[in-house]
Amino acid sequence: MRGMDADEIYMRMALDEARSAESIGEVPIGAVVVCEGAVVARGHNRREIDSDPAGHAEFIAIREASRKLGRWRLADCTVYVTLEPCPMCAGLMHQARIARLVYGVSDPKAGAVGTLYDLSNDERLNHRFDVTRGVCEAEAGAMLSDFFRRLRER
Repeated sequence: MRGMDADEIYMRMALDEARSAESIGEVPIGAVVVCEGAVVARGHNRREIDSDPAGHAEFIAIREASRKLGRWRLADCTVYVTLEPCPMCAGLMHQARIARLVYGVSDPKAGAVGTLYDLSNDERLNHRFDVTRGVCEAEAGAMLSDFFRRLRER
């Protein structure tokens, strides 16, 4: 993987998770949680298959990371997700004390870390986390656009 930085490597793993979501008929969104340079959890959308409104990729990955690490405070973890988190998922990142978020493409309809809201840096909250935007943006955006185009064509 010469020429790729760590953010791109982990985002490519999140994109693989997004493909897994798409393969089961879910919206192609994927996430990984990295702690001290190691992937500790992965997730992809499972709302439809599990009939679970909380079945978002990053929500699943954060819960798995917490279970694997045996703690709810994930202050040394970075979340990589292909789409900007919604208010629920950004709120979970706040509650879990995530250190950093890296995402692929912004979400103009529900983005809660800079697009519609900014739960990552709201001075009224007791925790803030760093955000890096636009990693593998073209690929993440194309995957979502293609999925919804095919859905409309059916």
